[in-house]
Amino acid sequence: MRSTKASAAIDRLKRRSDNALYSMTMSGSGLFTLVLATGNGESNRLCDPMMMDDFVAFVNAYGPQTPKRVSKFDVAFSKQLTRKS
Repeated sequence: MRSTKASAAIDRLKRRSDNALYSMTMSGSGLFTLVLATGNGESNRLCDPMMMDDFVAFVNAYGPQTPKRVSKFDVAFSKQLTRKS
């Protein structure tokens, strides 16, 4: 099983939260767990073991979210939609 998708989700979480102490563990049965390292060499589990797609969805929703970029064309289009309604 490839864990590239899960590790990419962890990297995005690290960038969003500005905390490099997030990591993941993978069990022999292919279940993933989000882990946060503490200062004394231990780590805290932040979720129960889950399948990769569920894990990626959990990590993407965890922590601070980046605001969605909106272009001037998106704003103009939404204005047009509200005028017609």
